[in-house]
Amino acid sequence: MTSSTASRGRWLVSEERRPLVAAVRPGSGWPEDPATEATPVAVTAGQVRELAAAASSVGELAARESVCRACPRLVSWREEVAASKRRAFAGERYWGRPVPGWGDDKPRLLILGLAPAAHGGNRTGRVFTGDRSGDVLFASLWRCGLAAQPTSVTAGDGQRLFSARMTAAVRCAPPANKPTVAERDTCAPWLAAELALLRAELRVVVCLGHFAWQALWPQLAALGYAVPRPRPVFGHGAETVVAAAGGARPLTVIGCYHPSQQNTFTGRVTDAMLDAVFGRARALTGATAAEE
Repeated sequence: MTSSTASRGRWLVSEERRPLVAAVRPGSGWPEDPATEATPVAVTAGQVRELAAAASSVGELAARESVCRACPRLVSWREEVAASKRRAFAGERYWGRPVPGWGDDKPRLLILGLAPAAHGGNRTGRVFTGDRSGDVLFASLWRCGLAAQPTSVTAGDGQRLFSARMTAAVRCAPPANKPTVAERDTCAPWLAAELALLRAELRVVVCLGHFAWQALWPQLAALGYAVPRPRPVFGHGAETVVAAAGGARPLTVIGCYHPSQQNTFTGRVTDAMLDAVFGRARALTGATAAEE
């Protein structure tokens, strides 16, 4: 690695050079933690690009994502939340780190969201896990034959995805659930690298919400997919097939309203609506019971 590359094993708060106490230390035994003390840590946007591009496997990429410290505002927020905690979880240890992609390493379906929830993925260490949105999402995935269990409570709970993987456009929980444009762009190389590593088997991407929908198209264009111009309009059930360069397998992109608590409570998103999207996605992957 070059001199610009992030250090290995220096899991410190760079401003004060003191050990972290709010976030889980890599390699300390947290279930499903992909990183070790030797995992290189990105602390600048340039290092994110370098480390993401150099990851040779989905597992290595997840490890590097999970220790990233390139966005100071997000680092401060996720660790502040992990230290202060919500009253309902006062007795729990919070993950307090970026939440990497999770699921099948060779999926046919990728589920893309906005960012981890402050007291969901930021607490449990698994994307879409431990909050109301995740409860609704995993129940639908289970009904559609894409998940082993109807709930995802915490890392290490036995949950599995079948030929599916989930990830987020921004890997850290942002204040007010709103990352800045700069934070989105700094985090983008992690998503770009994940898509590049998955593309051989990938057939469908379901985007949960407008932010995820918008974040996906530039990455697909960079990988050589023929992204329509103007870009497709987001909507629940919106479906676009994009051709790949060199005769590679095309990709179907499906829009889905985000299963946020506000959307589910108001009826903007229902169980039937989610099941329709994920049932369609599963059918497009060609997965069979034998493959599960």
